[in-house]
Amino acid sequence: MKNKTVATWLAFRGGPFGAHPFYLHGSGDWLGWLLPTPTLVGAYGVLRMWSLGTNDPLSWVLTPVLGFTFAGCCLTAIVYGLRTPEAWNGRFNPQAAPDSKAAQTRWATIWAMVMALMMGAGVLMGSIAISFQGFFNAQVEEGRRISR
Repeated sequence: MKNKTVATWLAFRGGPFGAHPFYLHGSGDWLGWLLPTPTLVGAYGVLRMWSLGTNDPLSWVLTPVLGFTFAGCCLTAIVYGLRTPEAWNGRFNPQAAPDSKAAQTRWATIWAMVMALMMGAGVLMGSIAISFQGFFNAQVEEGRRISR
């Protein structure tokens, strides 16, 4: 039985490392193996930004990849939490009764959705801001260089 609350928390907390696809579909799920790649690429961008500053063009391209991956996993957590028990069991527990206990929405599920909404929205806005700030700073510097 795949528990909706557990899947929601795994998508929120461990989603960028593929925890929720592994929980729901097993270790053979290709998305679970693919998710750590953009997470690590984005983490490399964050490390570059910390060490080289915000003027590094590669860091402002790579850093949002981490944010977009995390925001996507937060959106997945919200989608999991909002599924009806019938839809959840139809997809992940086909052998169970449509209203079984594993598919019920509990307070822990609601808190996971609230946290995913808050953190996901903040990370998404921050990722977009970092990306555009780096782009526009590069454009300003290029304009200054051309005007000299």
